[in-house]
Amino acid sequence: MASLPTSGKAVQISRNGGVEVLEYTDVPVPALEEGKVLVKNHFSGVNYIDTYFRTGLYPAPHFPLVLGREGAGEVVAAHDSVSGAFAQPGTRVVFLSGNDTASYAQYSVIPASKLIAIPEGVSSDVAAAAYLQGLTALTLIREAGNVQPGQWTFVHAAAGGVGGLLVQLLKATGAKVIATASTDEKLALAKKYGADYTIKSDEDIVSKVKEFTGGHGIDAIFDGVGKATFETDMEIAALKGRVLSFGNASGAVPPVNILRLGAKNLSLHRPVLNPYIEERQDLERYTTELFELIKSNKLEVGIHKVYELADAASAHTDIESRKTTGKLLIKTN
Repeated sequence: MASLPTSGKAVQISRNGGVEVLEYTDVPVPALEEGKVLVKNHFSGVNYIDTYFRTGLYPAPHFPLVLGREGAGEVVAAHDSVSGAFAQPGTRVVFLSGNDTASYAQYSVIPASKLIAIPEGVSSDVAAAAYLQGLTALTLIREAGNVQPGQWTFVHAAAGGVGGLLVQLLKATGAKVIATASTDEKLALAKKYGADYTIKSDEDIVSKVKEFTGGHGIDAIFDGVGKATFETDMEIAALKGRVLSFGNASGAVPPVNILRLGAKNLSLHRPVLNPYIEERQDLERYTTELFELIKSNKLEVGIHKVYELADAASAHTDIESRKTTGKLLIKTN
């Protein structure tokens, strides 16, 4: 244990605010505890939720707070209570572990129960890019959306990290997919991913959906935008449709009068990934499916850009601009 690092570089916040509150600094390497593993991070995934903690939309569990909820790297050391592959230095792993993951850092201490070994045939950068957003897309479709072949589905921001994966996985499920994006270039990417129809986000979405679906509407709506698109969701939803509001890119959805759902017998969901994969068997089942799709080239994982750790502010600026396509990664070593 004496040879283990005692500190490393990280990006943390000590208060809420804009990108100026991101601090690139030295932090102590967390101590190993029972059931935990020290991981030398190679990549950290950048997600909108990181900006929510930075701005205060989601309350920080403590200050200072090292950001980042997912990463990929290699095992450096493990507590004596850990056995198997996760106790072996050099094992490549990917992880997602809630508020205390702290992956905007060179080192993270992660519960072994939250680690997944990266299989041969999947690179560490692709594993980091696919993990949180791929599991999000899979669970949204399988659990919250319960999408069936032939149903009409709608994906907002379809060229983004989650959006692009949703389009591909919905098509693989046999659904009919309508996708929106802000530019012609992004719409072309959504088409490449398999969207049946595309709509630019500043067009009349309601009339276009009526036209494309023959007046049926949308059976399952996947909305990571939030406030700016919620009213449109309510209009385009089909009878007995499902509205899945899973993100707040444009701000949080205001409080909703539950009586509004009765006109169409709508189901309104605010799904969060972690409860779907809290049980180890569910985590392994979904990650196995995700990596098999990647290895068999049935799922394309787009990486927008890889940023240096010291330049995390640029990553936040870019993801908040909504001008990116695919996943943003931070190179941590």
